[in-house]
Amino acid sequence: MSVTNSIPQTSPMRVATASFIGTTVEFYDFLIYGTAAALVFPKLFFPEASPAMGLLLSFATFGVGFVARPLGGVVFGHFGDRVGRKKMLVYSLLLMGSATVLMGLLPTYGHIGLAAPILLTLLRLVQGFAVGGEWGGATLMAVEHASAERKGLYGAFPQMGAPAGTATATLAFFAVSGLPDSQFLAWGWRVPFLASAVLIVIGLVIRLSVTESPDFDALRQRAQLVRMPITQAVRKHWKQILLVAGAYLSQGVFAYICVAYLVSYATTVAGIDRTAALFGVSVAAVVAVATYPMFGALSDRLGRKPVFVTGVVLMGLSIWPAFTLINTGRPALFLAALLLVFGFAMAPAAGVTGSLFSLAFDADVRYSGVSMGYTLSQVVGSAFAPTIATALYAATHTSNSIVAYLVAVSVISAVSACFLPGGWLRASRDDVELDVQGDRPAHAE
Repeated sequence: MSVTNSIPQTSPMRVATASFIGTTVEFYDFLIYGTAAALVFPKLFFPEASPAMGLLLSFATFGVGFVARPLGGVVFGHFGDRVGRKKMLVYSLLLMGSATVLMGLLPTYGHIGLAAPILLTLLRLVQGFAVGGEWGGATLMAVEHASAERKGLYGAFPQMGAPAGTATATLAFFAVSGLPDSQFLAWGWRVPFLASAVLIVIGLVIRLSVTESPDFDALRQRAQLVRMPITQAVRKHWKQILLVAGAYLSQGVFAYICVAYLVSYATTVAGIDRTAALFGVSVAAVVAVATYPMFGALSDRLGRKPVFVTGVVLMGLSIWPAFTLINTGRPALFLAALLLVFGFAMAPAAGVTGSLFSLAFDADVRYSGVSMGYTLSQVVGSAFAPTIATALYAATHTSNSIVAYLVAVSVISAVSACFLPGGWLRASRDDVELDVQGDRPAHAE
């Protein structure tokens, strides 16, 4: 179905690139917390706890950010379906950046006592609220601007922002990790947080330069906007919301295990140098940025669901060899392990996530539906994945328990993905067939 729009639309590649850069900035802000939680916060904000308990408390505050994600998804999803995708992305970026810069200025426990971890937790909640509305909006902007034959490719660009943000955040800490411990703990850790101010300005300039989604414009011109998108999404698409949450479960858990927990595991258990561990994460993340769009494009030829499920299976199969490599204590093999899991095994599923999940919902409630499914998965899975992994190792003193945990979430994701609507056929054919069957309205192309 074609839509006549009086506003010239930004090219799909430019929108996809803008989505990529915006999500990179937001995930940089969100993920530098994970690195700091592994390396810094136990000593500066929980100094009176034992090293193991301090790490658990630090990762718990890391997980708190995910608790606010569903609320952010609901609020940003509602207004994204009511007033537009673009406006919500600008607001989420401003909110995230403000919280991150304030973290960089926050006094530690040694200066203000118990107020320090409390304020840290509150700012983490603000971060979670902001990022809860980020992913859905950025993904929809990329997917809804794309033609049916390229939705897989362009839908991968916002997904690339997560590893790109990981690489940038890790490199930011890598740049200051060579400082003496006294300087690193005194002021060096603050630099990555304060640098966010520059990145936020860049992200805002780029996001303000693109036009609104053509699908949203079409709904607005036809006066088909829904009064209460959240209610409508739950009523019409509750199954899709739950299936999206289940399908994303393994991807979120694996990502935060790689980004947050494995840095701590490598340094405290495997005896790998802090700098080498951070370097390994950043290299694997850069490789992921390159591989995600490859599989997104492949899904336009083969179908989104076969590529996605293949990736989930590869994730489950790769984790035992990865821990075997890490447990050698050799930095080169730690890098190889992260490349195996984060750089390659996750890539098929991650590259297809944007298009597969977005197109499971009607356009009038799409922001609400995809955001609720995504953030629900983050709370159930990603939020406390590093904490669960830490507790499992503390209880068993072996990485096998962590491997079993990650294999289990992979199975859940594979089964959930199989029950999502569409996606088995070559992407554009599958979209047409679903439209004809009335499973969702035709896309505005």
